[in-house]
Amino acid sequence: MNNSDRAADIRIDFILISQMIKEGSTVLDVGCGDGDLLEFLSSQKNIDARGIEITASGVKNSISKGLSVIQGNAEKDIKFYPDNSFDYVLLSQTLQAVNRPDLLLKELLRVGKKAIVSFPNFGYWRVRFNLMLKGTMPMNKTLSHPWYSSPNIHFCTIRDFVGLCDELDMKIINHMAINAGGIKMKFDHLGIANFFATQGLYLITKD
Repeated sequence: MNNSDRAADIRIDFILISQMIKEGSTVLDVGCGDGDLLEFLSSQKNIDARGIEITASGVKNSISKGLSVIQGNAEKDIKFYPDNSFDYVLLSQTLQAVNRPDLLLKELLRVGKKAIVSFPNFGYWRVRFNLMLKGTMPMNKTLSHPWYSSPNIHFCTIRDFVGLCDELDMKIINHMAINAGGIKMKFDHLGIANFFATQGLYLITKD
């Protein structure tokens, strides 16, 4: 695979997350999967990378890439990290799959000075129309599992997430929306982003 092929395979949210992170930062990726994001950030931003992943296969694949990743449950094991241990804590496409997103967000900003959170937007117009017209749970690129086997247990919209940050007294430093074409949208209006974006991406800190 040549460099142009590799560049084409990089997920747009990886690139946008990279743009939010300062060179040489300490980073913890919570629910890091196979370590693809950490590997990308290590190559692009020379970060001190750490990860937590619940699956043995994810940990094995991450370690094979030379990453420092431990096996553990994100909601339980993040409690063992001291306050302000990292410059950034990442939660990429995992928020909707945890039992208490509100409590986990608090832990992210206890352990990290800043947190970067991305999630599928359940307010996307195709999702709304699917529910309205078909009366069934939607499936698309970001919601790729049928309802009965989905790891997602707390669907939320971009507007829901903004409301939760406000409720938890968390400050949104930067926000981005990604549309169905994998393109970063202009985010001038919350309602428009909530309707047209398939993903939300936020950089947050303590207020």
